[in-house]
Amino acid sequence: MIDFSNYNVLAVDDVPLNLLLVEKMLAKFKFRIRKAANGQTALEEINKEKPDLILLDLMMPGIDGFEVLRRVRENPDTSGIRIVILSALNSTDDIVRGYQMGANDFITKPIIMEKLINCVATQLQLL
Repeated sequence: MIDFSNYNVLAVDDVPLNLLLVEKMLAKFKFRIRKAANGQTALEEINKEKPDLILLDLMMPGIDGFEVLRRVRENPDTSGIRIVILSALNSTDDIVRGYQMGANDFITKPIIMEKLINCVATQLQLL
């Protein structure tokens, strides 16, 4: 069994309730969860302390999730971070674009807790 308390997860979403839901869904696994309410804050948090996994919303004002994903993948210091998109955008084009830009997985909202937990565990085991 993996001790998930050793892993740093950054959840990025402009809707506070979504951040709270993700935090509650993952609480029993004792991840070190940090939160960012927008793309700019996410990039600042990534530079402060590189997370093991980013749970990234796409639709945010200012710097959106696609731009955060692009910047993370282009930076040699952060390009290896596992990124799971959590988004209400669920068209084939959005999902394909997310994967093409370097997302490791894509979960559509509303989030099913078991799917999120399994996805996060899988991504962290791949580190």
